[in-house]
Amino acid sequence: MMQARQAVGIAMLGALLSGCPSGTGPTQSGDQTPDITLTLAAQSVLVLQDGTLASVDAAIGRTGGNTKSVTLAASGLPAGIQAQFTQPGSESSGTVKLMASPTVPAGAYTVSIQASDGGAAVSQSLTVQVGIVAIVGSTVDTSQGVGGKLQQVMGVAYEPDQWRTLFLPLDWNSLQAMGAQVVRVHTVDYIPMKADTGQASDWDFTKLDANLGPVFAVGNHSPLLTIVQAPAFLNQASASGEPRFVFNDANLRTFAQYCVNLVRYYNAGGFDWGGQHFQAPPGYHITWWQIFNEYNIHGLLPSQYVTLYNTVVPLMKAVDPSIKFTALELSEGPILQQDPRNNLPWFVAPAASGGVNAPVDAAAFHIYPAANQAITDAQVFGTMARFAGNVRYFYQELQTRPDLANVPVWITESGVDSDYQANSSGPPISNATGGPFVVDMRGSNAFDAAWKPYLFSQIGKAGSQMLIHWSFSDDTQYGLINRQDNSKYLSYWVEYWLLRKFPWDGVTPGADILDLNATETSSVETLATRNADGSVVVMVADHAVHAQNDDDGPGDPRTVVLDVSALGTFAAATELTMDANTDTANGPTEVPIAPKPRITVTLGGYGVTFVTLHP
Repeated sequence: MMQARQAVGIAMLGALLSGCPSGTGPTQSGDQTPDITLTLAAQSVLVLQDGTLASVDAAIGRTGGNTKSVTLAASGLPAGIQAQFTQPGSESSGTVKLMASPTVPAGAYTVSIQASDGGAAVSQSLTVQVGIVAIVGSTVDTSQGVGGKLQQVMGVAYEPDQWRTLFLPLDWNSLQAMGAQVVRVHTVDYIPMKADTGQASDWDFTKLDANLGPVFAVGNHSPLLTIVQAPAFLNQASASGEPRFVFNDANLRTFAQYCVNLVRYYNAGGFDWGGQHFQAPPGYHITWWQIFNEYNIHGLLPSQYVTLYNTVVPLMKAVDPSIKFTALELSEGPILQQDPRNNLPWFVAPAASGGVNAPVDAAAFHIYPAANQAITDAQVFGTMARFAGNVRYFYQELQTRPDLANVPVWITESGVDSDYQANSSGPPISNATGGPFVVDMRGSNAFDAAWKPYLFSQIGKAGSQMLIHWSFSDDTQYGLINRQDNSKYLSYWVEYWLLRKFPWDGVTPGADILDLNATETSSVETLATRNADGSVVVMVADHAVHAQNDDDGPGDPRTVVLDVSALGTFAAATELTMDANTDTANGPTEVPIAPKPRITVTLGGYGVTFVTLHP
């Protein structure tokens, strides 16, 4: 009898009882009324992609008590999952053991477990949750990040313009509390030079200074100032309505003088114009400057931009040699299709052949995977590899010149969706459709809790050294806080905790990026870092799409087992999760967990979990 009880059978997809029905509870098949009962000890089971066996006990009953001829089987098994059975024999119980290979996509599957004596059968449904295994190594992955270091500063953008007056007042206390080190100021309307008549009335810094003032009190106390475009009198209208710089020698000289006077105004004691002295309030000093914004979609050819940069930057540095510059600021998005490969070769060409010859302290581009609210979740997530690839391409091109080889790559704008166009005659319109603008909720809800950590990890591992979110106080498409009442979106807390789990001061070496091997990378992003104090942070971001046509869908549940056994023992551990259930008013709660060699993380849809291990 004992030998009979230990008999084992193997079942694969379609090989066993393919005609047997399945359901949410025990069912029967055949023309006879079975006298067999089947009860599974659990309704679901976690089966890992690394081949670890998972088992579920099955209680067998039968009129008269003789179960010797009853056997267990399974149907509906996905390809790549094997079922192994300990048959009941003369006992009243058996066992279902399941094993998955790495080829089985993570997710939930419903299978049918049957009990039969060769005639009528009963069955019960079993949910098989296929889980991912991520093995964290103790060695540093020097191929990732900056020589194996995760060195990525995070910041936010602030655009003080007339058409955005409804987006203010800004909650500067929340910005300070969030901890962003960099505030990128991007202004279009408040350009202080109004004309070039030689009269004092040509200049008015009133509105610009009023908006810059609070920025000097937060972050690193000096904004990253973008000279978005030339003063209006140097531009002309375009078919799209966007102003275009009229590129000629005279305008270039005037624009250069304008930029020089900005440096004098903020950093060098001011300048005189039309008999009046213009000088910034005390404490206003700007270290980082950006020359033009997204020139590649605002009317300049790559060669013209290089000429402009080479002309303006040396003159500005002559006023204050301590200032620094980011170059390029390229637009890169799926609708615009502005590829860095169309612009970088001009910039990095030898200086004697028309390439850049002025100082470059950082090279930047912008990331917006969508420019239309109707783009699916799968399409948005599908752009990630390209953006990480573009970071690597920047480094590849910069390293062709020894004088640019150490220039860091920055992302100075980022967001889920860039679709928006202000409309002076009515409500805003969609750039994509020309119809009414539709807010994309994915920029601030649970989708962002998956997308932003996924982006942070992918480009950080590619070597990006800055990630700036667009923007702070805004609508649910763009914002971290509500523009009307300053309430916090989920996106605020995502940024808040990324800043704390992966901090970098921009100077000292960052955390080590540890070797990590996951059985699946297509639906979950994992990142493990080790800090100087020996603590380890492991991030799990669930970006699994529930259905391919989902647009702001819920995501699909994922379970990940973190194998941290190679790291040794830890004294304490915590877990913090952000998803659709997070309290956006107060933020998520970090909870203590047992510091075990294997830690299981489960997300019910789009979201992110941070596991922190303390020595």
